[in-house]
Amino acid sequence: MVKVLIVDDSLFARKILTDILNSDKDIEVVGVAKNGKEALEKIPILKPDLVTLDVVMPIMDGIVTLERIVDKYDIPVIMVSDLTQEGATLTLEALDKGAIDFIPKPKNIFSLNSETIKTQIIDKIKISAQCNIYVKPVIKEPKSIPERAALTGQASKDSFDYIIAIGSSTGGPKALQQVLPLIPKNINGSIVVVQHMPPKFTKSLAQRLNEISSINIKEGEEGEVLKRGHCYIAPGDFHMEVVKRGSEYVIRLNKDSPIKGLRPSVDVLMDSVARLDSIRKIGVILTGMGSDGSKGIVSIKQSNGFTIAQDEKTSVIFGMPKSAINTNHVDKVVPLDEIAYEITRKVEVL
Repeated sequence: MVKVLIVDDSLFARKILTDILNSDKDIEVVGVAKNGKEALEKIPILKPDLVTLDVVMPIMDGIVTLERIVDKYDIPVIMVSDLTQEGATLTLEALDKGAIDFIPKPKNIFSLNSETIKTQIIDKIKISAQCNIYVKPVIKEPKSIPERAALTGQASKDSFDYIIAIGSSTGGPKALQQVLPLIPKNINGSIVVVQHMPPKFTKSLAQRLNEISSINIKEGEEGEVLKRGHCYIAPGDFHMEVVKRGSEYVIRLNKDSPIKGLRPSVDVLMDSVARLDSIRKIGVILTGMGSDGSKGIVSIKQSNGFTIAQDEKTSVIFGMPKSAINTNHVDKVVPLDEIAYEITRKVEVL
């Protein structure tokens, strides 16, 4: 039984979330709180296994409350965020500060009652309650990446020989912060990423990652031509593919049906990369729940690509990496702090 404390200043939100979670026989809502101060008073009494935490609240907001929970308790926290640009920015800050995941709160709160969303919330609660909350940011020095690893001596400013496709979900925003900033700006490749997030959130994520990285990181756009030393993150609610147009590689976005309930899908992106001719490929699976990317990893490997998965010890949720590894098509399983090294080392061997 997963015991949950719901923290939200909206009476309707508290009621709807309580009803959704209590509908599952393995979850019990042990209490509710209307602000952070009240939540901190109830945690030592109710001893929840997990806390859902509204981002914007009076008296004590979600960010301050989260910091205090992380500092004092080993309890997974899932943020509940409005689907606004401000909500996205605050949610990403919360993920940086230790939240495990988030639940989007639509403008019409009653739409949370749809069966699909109910199932997603319940699954997220169950899996997050068992996550590896002891994963801490990497503080040791990463392996040295030789300068020559990023160079071929032949490539022009925008040409490249590799496309690196990365997939991540729960724990992914923080994991990407420990991979992409370590990629050298003159790497002989272009990077495409699927991180499971709604619209606005992916744009905020790209902006935050771009600020701390030497490569250029942005949200991918329809018809955009891939460039060397650039990274493109699939926009929320769109599948992203890469297709060849003449000598160029171009982003294509679509709203085809979700795959395994997901749009964007890692499998869709990696399958499209695997189909490309005259380019070398690397597929990377980072932390996340579910099995998205396992089919794509097989496609990348079968197209003579190189494949990498994050190890269990450094994964917040080992679902996606484990599913990829179980295909027997992963070349290297490494800790998070070695993934950038492995990518760049492979690009060196041309």
